[in-house]
Amino acid sequence: MQGATSGRTSTPDIAGQITHAMRLMGIAPIPRNYELYYEAYLGSNAQLSKDLAALGSRATQEELDAIGARYFSHIHHPHGIERAHSTLTAKLAELVSLLKEEQSALESYNRVLDEAYVNMTSKSAASADILRHAIGLLSDATADTMNQGKERVQTVVQKSFEMEVIRQELDEYKRIANTDSLTRLGNRRAFDESLAAVYNNEHLRRFTGLLVADIDHFKKINDTFGHPVGDKILATVGNVIRANIRRDAFVARTGGEEFAVILGDSSQEECLQAADRIRTVLASTPFKNSRTGVNYGPITLSVGVCMATAADDPLDLYNKADIALYAAKNSGRNRTVLFEEGMRKDSGRNWLIYRR
Repeated sequence: MQGATSGRTSTPDIAGQITHAMRLMGIAPIPRNYELYYEAYLGSNAQLSKDLAALGSRATQEELDAIGARYFSHIHHPHGIERAHSTLTAKLAELVSLLKEEQSALESYNRVLDEAYVNMTSKSAASADILRHAIGLLSDATADTMNQGKERVQTVVQKSFEMEVIRQELDEYKRIANTDSLTRLGNRRAFDESLAAVYNNEHLRRFTGLLVADIDHFKKINDTFGHPVGDKILATVGNVIRANIRRDAFVARTGGEEFAVILGDSSQEECLQAADRIRTVLASTPFKNSRTGVNYGPITLSVGVCMATAADDPLDLYNKADIALYAAKNSGRNRTVLFEEGMRKDSGRNWLIYRR
């Protein structure tokens, strides 16, 4: 379970901290490297943190890519996003070039119009040959411009279609990168983005609650039955949470055995009811191996709840919901606790790769 320090402090520049640490270690600040160190910073995978620390202060890109492929094969595309971005940039450059050609063609056509106008309005325009020449010049220029315009329109349409395909590819990369592979819920990165958005809109802030839930005695489950069973339990818990919360609620696995729900357009009472509904359903859900008959249950959750109006910013909101979660653990587990002023919890993250 992820701890967090309490207090009304300003939100730390997590991206800056990670980038600074990478710079000190000589790590290229490219997206796939940042992804590795971001996950290690969250502390949800202790072995990943150990593997990165074992590389020392001057890891090669090949070593980092090998770790990325090992832990995040579902989202670690060393070249996918960069390739799509490069292709999109090239298509945009081609489109700009076409528009410049169109502008140049129109400027040339305007010059022809000006020349024809001067010829037809000059004192010598009475000459049938001059008038005929001017009309022929206009006709040819107009036809050429229209034909070139049609070709460019078709090309622009094609380029726009190609850019849309690439945009969809980038969107898919982002979706995958924001998804927890085990539970198919949002991951910590997606959670951080969604929680920050609450404080970008006053209406959201007034009617949003945060639920932070943690599986009770999960370490004992892993130690007794093994990590494969633990992974199946995590996936099932994720399904139970998702099935018993409103469709428009944001649900994430934020690390280890911890889950979070951002519930908008809800009162405090509705948030508490949602938390208790999830707990009750999970506690009655059977966790049994149909082949061996081994019973892994019951599986229960402790839940901390805090309303966005009770916190100053996203970090403060998470801290207070986490404090309420600890209160639920300390008061017997398998219960929901609402944050109240005066609650305190002494804890802090111990980032392996950032130890001095």
